[in-house]
Amino acid sequence: MNNRSLTQMRIAIYSRDCDAIEAPRLSNMLECLERESFDIYAVKGGDEIIPGTDLVLSVGGDGTFLSASRCVGKSGIPILGVNLGRLGFLSEYSPEEACGALLSGDWYLEDRELLETRVAGASLESDPQFCPYSLNEVSVHRSGAALLGVDVTIDGHPLPTYWADGLLVATSSGSTAYSLSVGGPICAPEAKVLIIAPIAPHNLNARPLVVPDSTRITISLRSRDDGVMLSMDNRNHLVAPTVALDVMVAQFSLKRVRLKNTSFIKALTTKLFWGEDIRNSGEQQF
Repeated sequence: MNNRSLTQMRIAIYSRDCDAIEAPRLSNMLECLERESFDIYAVKGGDEIIPGTDLVLSVGGDGTFLSASRCVGKSGIPILGVNLGRLGFLSEYSPEEACGALLSGDWYLEDRELLETRVAGASLESDPQFCPYSLNEVSVHRSGAALLGVDVTIDGHPLPTYWADGLLVATSSGSTAYSLSVGGPICAPEAKVLIIAPIAPHNLNARPLVVPDSTRITISLRSRDDGVMLSMDNRNHLVAPTVALDVMVAQFSLKRVRLKNTSFIKALTTKLFWGEDIRNSGEQQF
């Protein structure tokens, strides 16, 4: 952060949907901040963030937040996720909540780990969508009808081959995203762990595995198809099945703005109804 007062902050508004910035609730928020002398400008997907920017306001859902994280890169500029009605764990707050916190200073920064994926056997450097860093997960998935054979080593120690639709490696941040859909555990974002989870495995004994974030994971594939899908957050690449992946925690982290008096557990219960038992809701007659 630059050494300026709160009301001199330069804020970039990031959105993949131009109409979102024109939404009445967001317009009211921006007008309020501008009246308090916040310096605000808009950024689109391919635009560069102006040097000296103090904060990026990601407007949309979690997918928009993931795109904003790529835009921020290694700059260390914090991101505040503003949700306009979608389910969001990264874009967690309403415009009204975000505006109040920015004006009062009732927020703090938390570090979110990123994955770095090194890809051998594919020329992805020329692909403008390629970025080796991901906030939620990296996954490989079959592109045809045949199952994938996925060979994984953990710090050089091999696991039994997974025969499945694919495999993903997720951070704690990603534990409430794709990983959750394939049966992975929910992890608090502060947990320094990685999740290795098969996607639709053809084996009842193949379960997700949690390892320390210091672990180095290598992945190689066996497939009868001509290509497999490599996905890093919301970016997809069709690659040859001969690729080898080297996955590890990146040397830098993402700074996410969290509002005071909020918690991950509260987000779980309000957004996923975690632990809720409908048998105990309302009055029941027995």
